[in-house]
Amino acid sequence: MSECVFCQIVTGDSPASTFYEDEIALGFMTIGPVTRGHALIIPRRHAAYLADLDEETGRHLWTITQRTAAAIRNSGVRCEGVNIFLADGQAAFQEIFHVHIHVFPRYAGDQFRVVADWGVKPSREELNGVAEQIRSAYNRLWHHNHKL
Repeated sequence: MSECVFCQIVTGDSPASTFYEDEIALGFMTIGPVTRGHALIIPRRHAAYLADLDEETGRHLWTITQRTAAAIRNSGVRCEGVNIFLADGQAAFQEIFHVHIHVFPRYAGDQFRVVADWGVKPSREELNGVAEQIRSAYNRLWHHNHKL
């Protein structure tokens, strides 16, 4: 994946300001931060989408993400809260197609915004229908027959 900038960072062919690395994951500062201290956590092995990761790698990435949030809070970087963000697919604003988790500090008056219509409240019937669609796909993908 020589065209993937994150793979280039993993191999050392592109520079990065790294704060964490092990055999599975890498943590480094983004060159496009929304706030000072904005970090990225990536798997070393190329995976375009979250579902492309094996579950062990996914669990490990979450552990490193959780630890990174704690480290940011204790680093001296201005931090009154933390956001964690993962874009999975173009419609979700993924721009680099190598799984990456954003971990960034938040504080009163910062410029980051999430814009959505939080007032939309679907009916219970609609929610139940969507839950059934997801349950069906879950069972089909993982042969899991847990019924609520």
